[in-house]
Amino acid sequence: MAKKKAPEKLKINRIKVVLAEKEITHKDLAKKVKKTPNTITRICNNESQPTLKLLREIAIALNVDIRELLIPTKDK
Repeated sequence: MAKKKAPEKLKINRIKVVLAEKEITHKDLAKKVKKTPNTITRICNNESQPTLKLLREIAIALNVDIRELLIPTKDK
């Protein structure tokens, strides 16, 4: 019997990319937004998504426009 492929994760945020660009660890971000490192890891891996309030807090902590944290839905 053939194994079923796991469905591909829908990538919604690009927080992991922004953290790498800014050379900030997920642990540092977790401290800044008062969340556990595990929560930030799950968000960075697109296993879960932040609330809009948390997304705003992350944008402020990283000093970026909130839109930079999301993958665009269409090209300009």
